Amino acid sequence: NPQALQRLFSDELAAAQRAELRRELIAITRIDRTRLSPERQLSYDAFQQQNREALGWLAPDIVALTQVRPFNHFGGLHEDFPALIGPGGSLPYRDERDYRRNLALLRTFPVVLDRAIARFRQGMASDVVETRLTTVNMIAQLDEVLARRAADSVFTAPLVEMPEAIPPARQALIRADWVDVVGQEILPAYRRLRRFLAEDYLPAARTEPGISAMKGGAGLYRRLIQRHTTLPLEPAAIHALGLREVARIQGEMEQVKAQFGFDGTLPAFFNHIRTDQRFHPRTAEELADGYAGVAQAVDAQLPRLFDRLPRGRLTIAPYPAYRGRFEAGGSYSLGSPDGRRPGMFYFNTYDLQSRFLSGVTTLYLHEGIPGHHFQTSLAEQDLTLPDFQRFGDNAAYVEGWALYAETLGYEMGLYSDPLQHWGTLDDEMLRAMRLVVDTGIHAQGW
Repeated sequence: NPQALQRLFSDELAAAQRAELRRELIAITRIDRTRLSPERQLSYDAFQQQNREALGWLAPDIVALTQVRPFNHFGGLHEDFPALIGPGGSLPYRDERDYRRNLALLRTFPVVLDRAIARFRQGMASDVVETRLTTVNMIAQLDEVLARRAADSVFTAPLVEMPEAIPPARQALIRADWVDVVGQEILPAYRRLRRFLAEDYLPAARTEPGISAMKGGAGLYRRLIQRHTTLPLEPAAIHALGLREVARIQGEMEQVKAQFGFDGTLPAFFNHIRTDQRFHPRTAEELADGYAGVAQAVDAQLPRLFDRLPRGRLTIAPYPAYRGRFEAGGSYSLGSPDGRRPGMFYFNTYDLQSRFLSGVTTLYLHEGIPGHHFQTSLAEQDLTLPDFQRFGDNAAYVEGWALYAETLGYEMGLYSDPLQHWGTLDDEMLRAMRLVVDTGIHAQGW
């Protein structure tokens, strides 16, 4: 709601969140854990762990390192809010009341952007800032939004197809009010944010890419490792694991390379895959057809592999044009618990020459079915779970499930095609290299 949105990035919100977490941690101790079923004991433990961790991230020393960096090019409301407010997001557009409610939300958003600027300024004052690379990319993201006039903005997408239940005269009034808010309030707020980032923040941004180069960054990196893995791992151990995984996957890649009948070295084959036009989609439609074909093949095998299926369907669509440049090859957007709003598997058509037909199968299994769509939808639809388990997440589990889903491609016979087998190994290699490169950049000064 607009009131909640207005509180984002405020000291008031952080204080309220700390107070609520403390109340919940006290309240749960009044429950006798020994009298709970094994399933609810697990819920009890998970609730305690989750709230303690959340409270730790709201500690003043951590907030001083995180809240003053409200956006980056991988995530932030400057990018997420247009997707939220648009069709296919989590907001309904069934009648005039929905439109008016969402317009009130839209009208509130400039306050959030201005407050984010204030947080960035706090970081400048305390020397806790983003990198120049991150800042340049954020400016480019804002330019994508600002390149269109209000009537054609990403924010006016809900006006393209309005429900017939709204009379034409009322539709016209909504359109006029909506375009006015976008033109007079939203786009000027984006211009303010862009001007601040370009003129004030970029000169102060750090040149070193690693977070360890930021004040307090080394300790923050270790906390981030624990948050994402749930384990107290040392960066050096993760680095070594990544190197071992790279070596293992290279061995499997050698075998697939032989199936292609390629006689050269593995690096030469990498270059062959990158440069041969046969391995790249020529059109967005060719890429879309590839995902549709995989979806059909997977659907045919689901009854053999799964006892439970989500209620909601999955829709496959390309990213909107304004998002593709800064997105990964694909991602998943959750549908509604009642199954009425489908889950969305987005694939990237930006710079088609950099996309690979080899990755179609493994990416669909990961982001779509049975990956994120199954795990998140089935959790939401399980009314036996407490809400924090239905709607919460844990990176190690959510991504772990998606990686497991990729391996089911072997059981489904989808990797009998050497090209698709190469694609899943290529994605495995991406994860292994991340362990090496991430720790190299953020802990070893690369």
